[in-house]
Amino acid sequence: MSTNNESSVSHRTATSMRDLLCGELRSEHIGQVVRVCGWVARRREHGEHLAFVDLRDHTGIIQCVVDGSTDVRSEYVVQITGTVRPRPEGTLNDALDTGEVEIGDCRVEILSVAEPPPFGLEDRSEVDEQIRLRYRYLDLRRPRMQRNLRLRAAVNRALRSAMDRQGFVEVETPILWAPTPEGAREFTVPSRLHNGSFYVLPQSPQLAKQLLMVGGIDRYYQIARCMRDEDLRADRQFEFTQLDLEASFVTQEDVMAFVSEAVLDAAEVATGVRPGAIPQITWHEAMDRFGVDKPDLRVEIELTDLSALFAESEVRAFAAPVVKALKIPAGAAFTRSKLDALTDTAKALGAKGLAWFRVQDAGKLDSPLDRFLNEQEREGIVTATKAESGDLVLVVADEWRLSVEVLGALRAQLLSPPVGEGEARYVWVMDFPMFDGVDGAGNPISAHHPFTMPHPEDFELLKTDPLKARSQAYDLVLNGWELGSGSVRIHRPDLQSEVFSALGISEEEAEKRFGFLLGAFRHGAPPHAGFAFGIDRLVAIFTGADTIREVIAFPKTQSGTDLMTQAPSTISNSALLELGIRTITKES
Repeated sequence: MSTNNESSVSHRTATSMRDLLCGELRSEHIGQVVRVCGWVARRREHGEHLAFVDLRDHTGIIQCVVDGSTDVRSEYVVQITGTVRPRPEGTLNDALDTGEVEIGDCRVEILSVAEPPPFGLEDRSEVDEQIRLRYRYLDLRRPRMQRNLRLRAAVNRALRSAMDRQGFVEVETPILWAPTPEGAREFTVPSRLHNGSFYVLPQSPQLAKQLLMVGGIDRYYQIARCMRDEDLRADRQFEFTQLDLEASFVTQEDVMAFVSEAVLDAAEVATGVRPGAIPQITWHEAMDRFGVDKPDLRVEIELTDLSALFAESEVRAFAAPVVKALKIPAGAAFTRSKLDALTDTAKALGAKGLAWFRVQDAGKLDSPLDRFLNEQEREGIVTATKAESGDLVLVVADEWRLSVEVLGALRAQLLSPPVGEGEARYVWVMDFPMFDGVDGAGNPISAHHPFTMPHPEDFELLKTDPLKARSQAYDLVLNGWELGSGSVRIHRPDLQSEVFSALGISEEEAEKRFGFLLGAFRHGAPPHAGFAFGIDRLVAIFTGADTIREVIAFPKTQSGTDLMTQAPSTISNSALLELGIRTITKES
C-alpha cells in the first residue's frame, strides 16, 4: 500500500490485493494511486491506443482508462492499479455514484479468465428465471440480487439486535429430530447406525424450544433453518428461515410486543422509516370484514353485510343465513365474459353462485336479478356498499364462513396490489378457532397444534362444544401475506389431557407421540408462549419481490428441483445398501 493514500483507505474493505471497493471511489480520492479488484462489466476500445474498462464489484462500477489495448473480456476477474482523476468535462455519468471520477494510467492484471456469460448481468436485462437459476452463481452478480441478499443480512442483524436487547438468548436446536405434531409433511433422513429407523428434518423447533422453557432458558430465540416437504409456491420453499422465539412467564400480549419490536426494527433498517404501532383484530373480525384471516389492509374496501336488507326478500337467490357484498370500484366496465369467469371462481370456491350488479347513473342497477328486486332493495345495495356510478357490486348468499371466504378471495384477486407495492400495512390477528373442522372419525382437527392454550373464557367449551372454542393463537400479517404465527402453550397436564381427549388422542397415543415433552412438563413447566415468522417473506416484501426465490441465494424451482446442481438426484446402490434402503418406482 502506497504511503500517499494511507489516510484515505477504507480499512473496512482494504485487503492485501485492493485498497478500495469500486463503488467507494469519489472526488476526494483524486490524485491517489489505488488498487481495485472485480469483474469486467464492459470493455470499450478507442482505436489502438486507448481502452475503457468498466470494473464492477458488489458496491458499483468504476471506469478505468488503459493506455493501449487490453486482453480483458466481459466477466474476467482483474486487479487494476492506477491514479484516481476527474472525468474529462462532458463525460460525467450521473447514473453512477462514481460518475465524477475515473482511474487513469491503469495497469491491469488478469486474475481469472471467463467464458462469455449466457445472459446479461445488468438489472435491465430480462432473463428467464429457469436460466437464471441454472446459472445462479452468475445471477448473484446482478445488482438486484446483491441488494436483496445484503438487505437480508441487514434484516437479520436488526432482528438479532432486537432480540438481544429484549433479553433473549440465542440457542441452536437440532436439525436431526423426531417427528413433530404440526401437520406438515416432513423430510425423512435414514439412520445408518440404526437401520430401519429415521430422523426427520424439523419443520420448526417447536418442541425443542418448549423444552428449553422447561430447562429455565426463559427467553430463547434463533434464526432457524426449517424444512417442509410440501408443494412449493411463490411464498414457500422446501427450506426456509424464520425468526423463532419462546418466552416464559408471559402472555400473548407480551410475545406480540417482543415480535413487533423486532419487526419494526427490521423495517426501519430496510426502508429507512419506522412503521407505527401494529393494530390488532380478532380472527372473526378479520373474516367478517375482509373475508380472510390474513387481510391486506392496503385495500380499504371491506365486505358489507346485506343480511338485514334481504331478510324478508322474495328473491330466492338471497334466501340464506348470510348475505355479503363487495364493491369493486370501476368494475361496471367488466365484460360479461369476465363476470362469468368470476362466477365460475366463486362456484369453484363452494358458492352456489355469484350475484353481480353494475351501478349506473342515479343509482340504477344493471343485473339479471334487477327485475326481481324492489326499490328498497335496489337503494339498499347502493347505500350499504357506498357504490357509485361505474362501480360493480358482487353478492354471495350462503352460510357465514362460506360467504365471507368467497368474497375475500375475490377481494384479493381484484383489489390487492402487488405485495411489495405501496404502504406496508401490518396487523395482528388474534383469537383463532381452537379447532378447524372434524376428521373422518368425527374428532376435531387442531387448527394450530395440540399444545395451543384455549382462550380462558372457552375452557368449558372443550367438553360441550369444542368447535366453538377459541385459542390463544395469533398471526402477524403484512400486506396480505402471513409472516408468521404463534400461541400461548398449554403447560398444565390436566388441560393438555382435555385437549388430547377432544382431538381423539388417547393417553397411550399421546405418550407414544409426545412422551418426552409430556414427561418434561411433569417436572415443572412454566407458563410460556412463542412465535415464529418467515424472514424470507419479510425480506421479499421489503424488496418488492413477488416470490421469495428472489431473496434466497440458492432456491428450488416450483417443481422442487435445483437447476444448478440438478438435485434431487439418485445415489449409488452401495450407499443405499449401507443405509438399509431399497427404492421402488411409484406408479403414476
